[in-house]
Formats: sequence, C-alpha cells, structure tokens
Amino acid sequence: MTKNIKKILIANRGEIACRVIKTARKMGIATVAVYSDADRKALHVRMADEAVHIGPSPAIESYLVIEKLIAACQESGADAVHPGYGFLSENPDFVRACDAAGIIFIGPRPESMEAMGLKDAAKKLMDAAGVPITPGYHGKDQSPKLLKAKAGMIGYPVLIKAVAGGGGKGMRKVDNEDDFTAALESCKREAKSSFNNDDVLIEKYITSPRHIEVQVFGDEHGNVVHMFERDCSLQRRHQKVIEEAPAPGMTDAVRKAMTDAAVNAAKAVDYVGAGTVEFIVDGSGALKTDGFWFMEMNTRLQVEHPVTEMITGLDLVELQIRVAQGEKLPKQKDIKMEGHAIEARLYAEDPSNDFLPSAGHIQYLSLPWEDRVDSSLEVSTHTDSPTGQRVSIHYDPMIAKLISHEITRAHAIQTLMGHIANTQIYPLKTNAAYLYKVLTLTHFEKGVHSTHTLAESHQDIISNIEAERDNKHLCALMGYIDWDTKISNPMHYNQNFKATDSLRAYAWRLNQPYSFSQTYYCNDERYDVIVDQSKTPWRYTINGEAINSEFDRFICNPETWEKFNSSQNSSVAGQQGGFYFCGIMGETISIIKYPPLANLSSSADTLTAPMPGKIIAVKAAVGDAVKAGDPLIIMEAMKMEMTLDAPRDGIIESLTADIDALVADGDLLLSLETESSS
Repeated sequence: MTKNIKKILIANRGEIACRVIKTARKMGIATVAVYSDADRKALHVRMADEAVHIGPSPAIESYLVIEKLIAACQESGADAVHPGYGFLSENPDFVRACDAAGIIFIGPRPESMEAMGLKDAAKKLMDAAGVPITPGYHGKDQSPKLLKAKAGMIGYPVLIKAVAGGGGKGMRKVDNEDDFTAALESCKREAKSSFNNDDVLIEKYITSPRHIEVQVFGDEHGNVVHMFERDCSLQRRHQKVIEEAPAPGMTDAVRKAMTDAAVNAAKAVDYVGAGTVEFIVDGSGALKTDGFWFMEMNTRLQVEHPVTEMITGLDLVELQIRVAQGEKLPKQKDIKMEGHAIEARLYAEDPSNDFLPSAGHIQYLSLPWEDRVDSSLEVSTHTDSPTGQRVSIHYDPMIAKLISHEITRAHAIQTLMGHIANTQIYPLKTNAAYLYKVLTLTHFEKGVHSTHTLAESHQDIISNIEAERDNKHLCALMGYIDWDTKISNPMHYNQNFKATDSLRAYAWRLNQPYSFSQTYYCNDERYDVIVDQSKTPWRYTINGEAINSEFDRFICNPETWEKFNSSQNSSVAGQQGGFYFCGIMGETISIIKYPPLANLSSSADTLTAPMPGKIIAVKAAVGDAVKAGDPLIIMEAMKMEMTLDAPRDGIIESLTADIDALVADGDLLLSLETESSS
C-alpha cells in the first residue's frame, strides 16, 4: 500500500542531513533537524523547516539515544525518519522503535540488518545463496588453538576479522604462524572494546586487493536492481579516501557476474531500500569473473553515493523515500550509466601528523561550485566569509565531499584536481594537499591501485608536500603581487610582469628608483620583498636573495608557470579580514601585508583587532579605571604577540574580547566611556 510521507525527521547531522533536506525540499516534503549542543548553529539546523534539540554534544548522549529521537518525531509530528549513515542507521532496535511508534523508517527492515550485521553469519548466508565468499573459517568454535590451525590450513597470509566489526576495527593481517597468537589476542581485545563481542573469523588474505562495491536497491514489491559498481580501493586504515564509478578496468563480463552476485545477496535477505554489497577483488592482474568475493553488506546509504548518482542521473535519497512510501523501483533495463565520477573526502586533519583531527573555528572557507560539493558548512564566495562555523571535536571531521563527473576517467581526475586547487580553508589543517598528491599517483592514474597503495605511498606523499612548501609560498606571494597589482591598478596590469611604459609610470617615485618594498607573511612565515621595476622583466629580491621573476626556481611541479597556473593547480580565492588566500595544489596559503604597529588603536575611545588573530590575555574588566599606555589586551597573530594598550585615561565601558577567541581584522575589542564635555 502506498504511503504519503509528509514530514521527515533526519536522525543525523552535518553533510548527510543537508543532503536529505535538499531532496525532501525538492519533493515538497517538510523536514525536521535534530541537534546537540555543539550543533546549535549548524547548517543542517538552519536549512530544515524546524529543529529539535536532543541533548549534550557527545553523540552517545544525543544522536545515539533512540528515545530522544522518537520523542523528537512525536514533538514535531514527523511521520518518517531518515537515518543518514553512521549513528543509528544500521541499528535494528531503532527501526523497531520507529515501528512501535508508528513512524516510517526510510531504510531496510530490522531482520535484513541483523542478517548482514554479523560477518560470520552473513558469509554463511551468502554461501548458501551462491554468492562467492573468501576462503576462510567462520565457525563458532573460538578456541585459539583451533583458530591457529584453521589459519594454517587456509595458508598465510591470513586476515583475522571481528565478526561484529566495521570501519577497520578488530582487523589484523598475519603473515606467518609465529605472529598469529599475538595478533589474535590484539584483535580480540579491540573487538571486545569496540563491539562488546570478541568473536572473530579467519580469511585468506588477498595480496593485491581491490575494494569494489555494488549499489543495490530493493522495494516492497520484491524487485531488486543495481546501479552498477564503485571502486573504493584508495583507503587508509580501511577508511575510504577516494571513490569512483565505474571501477577502472571493469569489463562487461565481470560487471555482470558481480552485479548478479550483489542482487542475489540482497534477495537472500529480502532487502528493501538502499544497500551496498562490498567485494574484495583480486587486483594482481586483469579483473576476472571468478576473482571477487563477498566481504560485507552495508544496510544503508553510503558516504560515496554521489558518484553513483552522477553516472546514473538518479537521486538515491529520492529513491529511498519513494521506496519507503511503497512505490516501485525503476526497471533494471531503464537504469543507464554515463561517464566517470570521482569523489574525494575533504577532512579537517593533518596527514603529516598521523592524520590527527584539526578541530576549531573556520575563519575562511571557499569551496568550488563546479559539478558538485556536498558539505555541512556554508560556502563562501570569493569575497565573503562564513561566520561562526567550526569543526567539532565530538564528530567525524569531514568538511566536504568534492565530486567530479566527466566523460572520461582522465578528465574526471583533472577536474577533481581543479576542485581541490580551488578549495581554501583557514586556519585549520586539512588533507586537501594530500588528496591532490593522491590523484597524481601513477598506480591510481593507471587504475592499478589497491587497498595497500596509500600505506605504501604515504611517506613519499608527505615528503613531497613538505619539500614543495617553500616554493608554494613564493609562488603564492608572486601571484598575490600580480593579483594585487591588477585589482589596485587595472589599467596598468600586465599578466607577465613586464615593465611596460605604463607600469613604469605607475612605479615612478620622485628622486627614487622605480621600485617598492613590502613585508608579507605567508602562513606566518615572513618575506621581505623588494620589486625593482626599472627593467624588463621586473627584478625581485626576497629575504635578501635575488629572484628570477619568470618563476623558474619556484616551480616545483609542473615546471612552467603557465602549466602551474592552470585551473587544476592553483587559484586565488579572495580576501577576508586583511588576509588574502591562495590555493596551490590543495594547500591553502594565507598572505597578509605586515601592518604598522603604530596603527594598533583605531581611535581614542576604542581598541580594535589590527589583524586576524587569537586573544591570549585580557588584563582588565568592565568598570576598571585605566591610564594611557596600560596594557589591556594581548593577542597572537602571525607567530607574534602584540599588546594593545589603553589609548587614553578612562573607564572601560565594554569589553568583547574573550581569552582564546579568534578575532577578525577590525573587530571591536574594547571601548572606553566617552569623555564628558567640559
């Protein structure tokens, strides 16, 4: 029976919540956001038609509390729930709680979740359904002696996997018999801690594995279809970094064998809704019809679903909603594939520091608009900046998904590189430069990468990024001088920095050479620049060293400025609070002219921030009497501490500077009571 969903509560946050809201709005369905304390001002809260607060910032006290989500549905009158991905999206108890409350769950039935929830039981079920499974042991006997014996029978290397595992937890590769016992004990400890279940299974380890998954959909009428495959082999610690569709090297014969197996897997558990059947694939050579094996099934929408949407033209969230309303899926013959799509996950993290998350406020954000960006943050234009946005310590630090779709894979890679180059985020560290380098890896370009590629290439990627950093700073600085000259003096602008007669007129100084000097900071590093415009081309001296103005010594890769300055490598994003931002091969470089310290106070009655920075000390309070020159506020900017002194004698009337607060150029920090007229 067809149901008419009128209002959807999204039991999630961030980018996926925004994604569901967009589709629901397109379908004329009202939406309800839920939010924790940390997400009170989040974009998904402001996008939804209404929002309900569900508790403190930790997910275990908010987004993972079933009772609070059901209460939010009842309070708002929502008749359906979309779980997104993560959190409770694969929790059968949540589905049953929705059923009991008369709320439509937009997803599979709890029995299907449970059938696929435990890896050992799922593999037995798949084996019975004729879906190929990796050779291994999936039995109930968990004695260490038996497990070790089974590993020997399977043949090393083997993989020990927690039966209730996910996200790479509770997984160990063992290369030989001597290492098995220690790896088993470690795996069981992690599985017990993460899933409260230390049972494991043993599988043959594929030496050149690829991770290829098939998007499937089922409806309430017994129909199951597929939307082709995605390759998710570029991973770090079993976490996906780059996803693409279709899979490189896929043939019609292998695609048919793999998609048939995926459809059979879904039918075996009477699947309804969106799901993903994941296969481990032998990538040691050409793909083969007998060279893939069932790994697991994710009973939800995947983070990487946009690449499937792009090659098929289907809105998977809309299909989820329609299936939940009892509608039929499109027929398999009507689902077509066109072009190639690639997605990169942009994270606030530091790849050079073991991918440590980088939480905090975002002062500047500029993301590309071409093709598609899925983000939970408001995107600035080239002249505007988001305010009040931050990456929280409480949740996954993904900022956005950057996605390209082109006719060919090579073109899609180049477009995605351009997206990354056009991404600027300040001051948080991100993996953008890392993603850029990943896309240039030879194994990836040739489509012969495996799940080991990033681990094997990681140190080379980091070393290359660090080696190029100084050159990037210099290129950004030279590009900024060019850009600033164009913006300030458009009639005299010359793209090639040639000393034309017009430019000599602009550079003319009475009784002085044709030159100017300026101090800049690029990502807090100081550069003293002298530009001599008396000859063609202009001559530059930076930090006392003469520099070739044709950029020959700056260009790290590619080797010419024309190539370097192409859209897939660099961009100037714009300015905010006195900073100018340039993106070069994924690295955001902030540039600011050194401000004169004499102008720190903006008037006799106020103190304002002379540049973007952080308040590190406040030495007065409202009502305090101060003398001219008293140190009142200390802030840190460009690796310097600067003290803002009282501009005159007086009484403090207002104080808006808080310790650890990030402030923008010109922000009012303190004001004195207006002096009465005599």
